[in-house]
Amino acid sequence: MTSQPNTGSDSAAQDMSPAEIQAVIDRILSKDTPARAAAPAAAEPKPALGKAQAISGADEDFSNHDGDQQDLEERHALRRTAGLSTELEDVTEVEYRQLRLERVVLAGLWSEGTLADAENSLRELAALAETAGSEVLDGIVQRRAKPDPSTFLGSGKAQELKDIVMSTGADTVVVDAELAPSQRRSLEDIVKVKVIDRTALILDIFAQHAKSREGKAQVELAQLEYLLPRLRGWGESMSRQAGGQVGSAGAGMGSRGPGETKIELDRRRIRTRMAKLRREIAAMKPARETKRANRRRNAVPSVAIAGYTNAGKSSLLNRLTDAGVLVENALFATLDPTVRKAETSDGLGYTLADTVGFVRSLPTQLVEAFRSTLEEVADSDLILHVVDASHPDPEGQIAAVRSVFSEVDARKVPEIIVLNKADAADPFVIERLKQREPRHVVVSARTGEGIPELLKAISEGIPRPSVKLELMIPYNRGDLLNKLHETDAEILSLDHEEAGTRAVVMVREGLAAELDPFIGND
Repeated sequence: MTSQPNTGSDSAAQDMSPAEIQAVIDRILSKDTPARAAAPAAAEPKPALGKAQAISGADEDFSNHDGDQQDLEERHALRRTAGLSTELEDVTEVEYRQLRLERVVLAGLWSEGTLADAENSLRELAALAETAGSEVLDGIVQRRAKPDPSTFLGSGKAQELKDIVMSTGADTVVVDAELAPSQRRSLEDIVKVKVIDRTALILDIFAQHAKSREGKAQVELAQLEYLLPRLRGWGESMSRQAGGQVGSAGAGMGSRGPGETKIELDRRRIRTRMAKLRREIAAMKPARETKRANRRRNAVPSVAIAGYTNAGKSSLLNRLTDAGVLVENALFATLDPTVRKAETSDGLGYTLADTVGFVRSLPTQLVEAFRSTLEEVADSDLILHVVDASHPDPEGQIAAVRSVFSEVDARKVPEIIVLNKADAADPFVIERLKQREPRHVVVSARTGEGIPELLKAISEGIPRPSVKLELMIPYNRGDLLNKLHETDAEILSLDHEEAGTRAVVMVREGLAAELDPFIGND
């Protein structure tokens, strides 16, 4: 694209400096990039497809609030390396095989919404693939009213996808939807490489990033629920354990009968393992509920940080509490919930809980497996709904997160929209979101912009002590005065008199009963 001289009567354009003109050209080119990136086979390989849109383009810049990030160094140390091949020229060289970074081609359908929505969904899929450790080579989008019941894509588009796979040397196709088992098999028969769907890709990322015992159990349960209806059998997998005395294959007396096929045995083992995992997750639940009950008994307000994946939830938690939680410019970087204690400016205590990120079409297996974790959101007193204001479709992110809120019965909890990454967002987009969401705060977790306003909004949004008392505390009961200075009470005034300390305070109901004998009367 080249710029054309302006020969019209627009004096404002003629008065622009060369630098301003170049800035306009660059902006137009950047807007034109997504359309070219989503072009089918003609598009050139683009391993950075996801980073352009679904993953923030800003470099990872850690602040002092993020800590040493040792977990991030450990994760990067285990990354797969590009350029190492598993293809063998000679099968005798199998012992020299090396790990290869998967090379993938993306495929999606545009069946509803606008073309921009379909392109954003495909870019998000590219970001998911890159987070899983793959290299994205190309992507196609087909316009169809509904998926083909046989191959998901139409027969012609599936053949085109095969040509792209052959020309790029890809070894995997990732489809931007959840495929039926028959669709996956049929598409693999055409493209001749491995085919996985969006759900399997997200589950793979979760399996890589889960670290806690409960998180690993939840991910394994979700994977088994996904795998159970998709088991396939070839050759001996369909043979039976024992079929009676039939010819030379007879197994002798005591073995007559149809027996079980190997695939039936696999299904039974999976169901047994799923039942065990459910028992383990249920056994872990009381410990978490005990901690939550302690907070409720002490009337400690809880604030849950929730939002779309890669919106900056962990960075915001680090900025507010110096938690040192892992921060990475990737989707689903942190899965295990983290709870930290915080205080308002006037000394009122509350807890901040970082939760797992959400995504469009979040697999139902994950919602069910992580339901115990998502209870932190439903049981909170206030939700900080973090939104990536620099994303091309922030409204779509808000809608996707709120749909998950509905699934876990969290829509009635008060919500503050936190427009994060203000340093990288378009001011017009921020203004548009501010008009749509009346209760909002604009922040940047990286630079600290807007953090004081957010802390003020949290202080005003959490439940505060509701019982007002006027107390006369004797000087020999300094322990009671110390309690009033803790996080469960708000001191309005203190006066030291001859008989003791007169205090006007706001306390919670539990503490009010303990202070009842010291209520002062004039």
